[in-house]
Amino acid sequence: MDKLLDIVANGLLHASWWQMILVVLAVTHVTIASVTIFLHRHQAHRSLELHALPSHFFRFWLWLTTGMVTKEWTAVHRKHHAKCEQAEDPHSPQVYGIRKVLLEGVELYRAEAANQETLERYGHNTPDDWLERHVYSRHTVLGVSLLLIAYLVLFGVAGLSMWAVTMLWIPVTAAGIINGLGHYWGYRNFEAQDASTNISPWGIIIGGEELHNNHHTYPTSAKLSVKPFEFDIGWMYISILARLGLVRVKKSAPRAHYGSVKPVADEQTLQALIANRYELMADYARQVRAACSVEILALKQRQADFSAMRLARRWLPRDSEKVPASVQPQLAATRAAYPVLDSMIAMREELRQLWANQSLSREQMLQQLQAWCQRAEASGIAALRDFALRLRAVQA
Repeated sequence: MDKLLDIVANGLLHASWWQMILVVLAVTHVTIASVTIFLHRHQAHRSLELHALPSHFFRFWLWLTTGMVTKEWTAVHRKHHAKCEQAEDPHSPQVYGIRKVLLEGVELYRAEAANQETLERYGHNTPDDWLERHVYSRHTVLGVSLLLIAYLVLFGVAGLSMWAVTMLWIPVTAAGIINGLGHYWGYRNFEAQDASTNISPWGIIIGGEELHNNHHTYPTSAKLSVKPFEFDIGWMYISILARLGLVRVKKSAPRAHYGSVKPVADEQTLQALIANRYELMADYARQVRAACSVEILALKQRQADFSAMRLARRWLPRDSEKVPASVQPQLAATRAAYPVLDSMIAMREELRQLWANQSLSREQMLQQLQAWCQRAEASGIAALRDFALRLRAVQA
């Protein structure tokens, strides 16, 4: 009897508190890796192919630690991308508000996962074998129940708390933080069409998913980091699996390559511009910020008010539709007072129309690109001239 009570109280392992914390962190980290590698990059976006061994392990682990159904998760995520920040987006803080997504993200996910139309339209090409039909999808509660039993047997009554933390890990980090903060707060490398942000440049705790703006810019890329200072631990695991022959990367973010400056922009230049438009426009945004910084320094030296220019440095590099209406009058006044900035912003909008205007033919797009480069080089603005030269050197 005493032996039984001891097992109930302390479990078979008699683990210390710090050992139990390490176990929970290890279990939840494997769960995060399973979500980002298997559900997200492999199933939802098909950016990589998984060998049967890791694929089945990830499916089993997610069944054991989350009870999530692959088809449901994949369908909801694909719909999020297809309807991002529109009324039909399953979990956008721009639609529902940040508080609701942070606190009720799981409920939003479950409501959409129960939508049969969503599953039929967006859940294609997900596992449909015997295990999926008869175990993983049919008995979603069984896996997490087995995990609870394992925790109790190994760690005693403390195992209940360990299990609760494990159950909350994905709802808090994925349904709350990524779906919420990832579209509300952080920094942006690229002017993606939505409000996605990078929460942190070091994607460790949530498996690289912290780099959410990068992902929404290049959704089919297996690698989520794009800057030298960013780290995607999910990509590190994928690289290890690739060396073992267990993963084949199918897609990654395009990178602009440069050769010699062509006498005139040609069809290949246009193709390279469109393929690398996010990277090139991010470079353009840096030029705008640099021009604002020069003006701020000059204003400081004259001991003049530079608050308007500081506001311009924050918002002028952004696409016009991303700028709050409350600051637009001030930005318009700043542009009127600084013709160089005004020209840079006006020409940026013209360049964006090359791929935004669906009515233009390929020939018209090329003609407009050539005319844009000529005007940029003849503008007398060094930043525009240098950018036009870089455009004529970019390669597909």
